[in-house]
Amino acid sequence: MAEAYRDINVRDGEHNVTMPMAQAVVRSLAVNAAKGQHRAQRLFAEMLSTTERQNKQLADEWLNVAMDYKIEWDRELARRDARGITHLPEPLPHPDQVKIDMNIGGAWIEGPVTKEDAAKLEWLAERRDDVCKELEELRQNLETERNEALRKLILDEIERNEALLGKLDPALQAIGYG
Repeated sequence: MAEAYRDINVRDGEHNVTMPMAQAVVRSLAVNAAKGQHRAQRLFAEMLSTTERQNKQLADEWLNVAMDYKIEWDRELARRDARGITHLPEPLPHPDQVKIDMNIGGAWIEGPVTKEDAAKLEWLAERRDDVCKELEELRQNLETERNEALRKLILDEIERNEALLGKLDPALQAIGYG
């Protein structure tokens, strides 16, 4: 395995590129197949078919696991709700964050998956709230400040905080916040 993933230099047009040995072999096989070598075409088609079949099998297994997870946790949360059980922790990921699209036969998670992810999400959300509060205070200070040098500092700080929000908001949305 170490040899299969050892980096080698390969000529690519007029440039040398570095890639793992296995990738170089597959590339060479594909090029030879495209050039019409029948043995290479057969091997490449078999390799592609096997890989696609394995990927489909993994995707189907993941879809089944995701559906089972969502169904079982929905049942459990409904049971807890019916009995008034509120002291137990919410599951991670929450079943509402497990998204299933039967049209494409796919499943994915929108939100934290582990306790560590949830803690990072909470920390980021708190930082975002802090930045929003600071922005509000800065804007209020700007309205009453008459000193031009201080107004410039406040405007610079507003700009920095808005830029930070511009980075925090997409990051939080990507992990399921808001």
